[in-house]
Amino acid sequence: MLEHYIPSLEFDSYADFCRCFTVKTPDNFNFAYDVMDKLALSRARDEALVWRDEAGDFRRFTYEELKILSNKAANVLMERGIGRGDPVLLMLKRRWEYWPILLGLHKIGAVAIPATHLLTAKDIAYRWDAADITGIISVDEPELMRRIAEAEGKAGKVPKFKAFVRLRDDTPAPKGRLDFKTLMDKAPETLARRFPTANEDPMLLYFTSGTTGFPKMVRHNFVYPLGHILTAKYWQGVEPGGLHLTVAETGWAKAAWGKIYGQWLCGSAVFVYDFDRFVPSAMLEIIAEHRITTFCAPPTIYRFFVKEDLGKYDFSALKRCCVAGEPLNPEIYERFKAATGLSLREAYGQTELTVVMGTFPWLNPKPGSMGKPSPCYEVDLAREDGGSCDMGEEGEIIIRTGKVKPLGMFDGYYRDEELTKSVWRDGVYHTGDMAWRDEDGYYWFVGRADDVIKSSGYRIGPFEVESALLEHPAVLECAVTGVPDPDRGTAVKATVVLAKGWEPGEDLKAALQAHVKKTTAPYKYPRIVEFVPELPKTISGKIRRVQIREASQAAHDESG
Repeated sequence: MLEHYIPSLEFDSYADFCRCFTVKTPDNFNFAYDVMDKLALSRARDEALVWRDEAGDFRRFTYEELKILSNKAANVLMERGIGRGDPVLLMLKRRWEYWPILLGLHKIGAVAIPATHLLTAKDIAYRWDAADITGIISVDEPELMRRIAEAEGKAGKVPKFKAFVRLRDDTPAPKGRLDFKTLMDKAPETLARRFPTANEDPMLLYFTSGTTGFPKMVRHNFVYPLGHILTAKYWQGVEPGGLHLTVAETGWAKAAWGKIYGQWLCGSAVFVYDFDRFVPSAMLEIIAEHRITTFCAPPTIYRFFVKEDLGKYDFSALKRCCVAGEPLNPEIYERFKAATGLSLREAYGQTELTVVMGTFPWLNPKPGSMGKPSPCYEVDLAREDGGSCDMGEEGEIIIRTGKVKPLGMFDGYYRDEELTKSVWRDGVYHTGDMAWRDEDGYYWFVGRADDVIKSSGYRIGPFEVESALLEHPAVLECAVTGVPDPDRGTAVKATVVLAKGWEPGEDLKAALQAHVKKTTAPYKYPRIVEFVPELPKTISGKIRRVQIREASQAAHDESG
């Protein structure tokens, strides 16, 4: 069954991969029916989902069980008036109920809107009105319930369905909310496929946690899951019978990349570690104890891993480790490989896309590089005048879509044609990310277009300076931005969070500056170094350099 979608060819090289890779896209494709329910027939008793929380609670689900649970979830939703095209907000953290509820929404053609539990009442109200939310299902954390109730009072539309998933048995049922688990227990186990969905119908809406402006509504259709065959099989390296763990909360698009679609399409079970506070040693124990075979996480996770004694863990089952979300510092790459023997394989993409570039099996990793373009994407680097960049020249990553739209690419920003046209016009999608290409065709991330610093005629990418700073043992985290300077136009500033045991001071500032001068070109060193307890970040954990720039600009304006 899976072979219907996944290429049966074994590719001999990266060039062969790019030339021959295709995915069959049937009409009226619905992942919940056409993949999961069919797996429930062919692999009924096989393990599909393994869930464990930090308290030690543990559950395993077969494909057959997920089919029954998703049927029950779909029946509950329909009984409460949710149907095709209805947007439903999901704030379920990493609870196992997320998976059957999401599949149930797919089965009835509703639109799932995954969101993080960290949203403020203002954030929730904004999403409520922007997407005309008709239903909301969340965990029953009291503080989250309070914010949801406050948001409902501010929103212009009252949803027809409000439910919760209970985390603790002693928590009282919130007023006006239904216990989804109790409803599921009573719901019928069977569901006829009588809700046709077209490939172009909206299936998912993701509100991007941008570093500037209001979140955008990224609209993905029902064939979006097929785009993640590239993600799972050719980048993450998942295999039939394997067990994959991606570190991501369900509110982020990274969960769609690593916790559901591509992994099940490729026959791998999904492991979910449900935790509230990241403890490096606890996660390492999970990887070893549960014999995780493939693992994916953002660079921050690996930065903490390499500070642990990795030699005491049994990683014999682990075959592939991947990293994405932000560029990886080469120092972390080398330390992790020395301790585990595993090369970290990087990739690049956006909420709007799937894997645009990656370190695929035929490519030798270059620490810090995003790899090479995926077969489905016609990638180029463009100058400001629209011309293609030469080797070594920095430009914006663009995707040419004039011939064909890549499988898994978004359909546009929901209800915002003007915003869509601002980034996707004349058959070209503008990512807003800057990079350069080396002589071997590997791409290297520089930064967001707005983050690139122009100082004394030089263009300086923040990542290279940040990477150099992170090699110094005193630096735990850092952000590099440009600040107004009367002589240079813009000067390089480093905002630094120190590691334990280090104290800020002029001597350390000078040492960090000297370290950057030695590690990179001398003109790139930060002339200003500010030590802070923490960096401003989006709710998805990305550094808000724009906030640092705005604070620096305000201080400059105030000083006259």
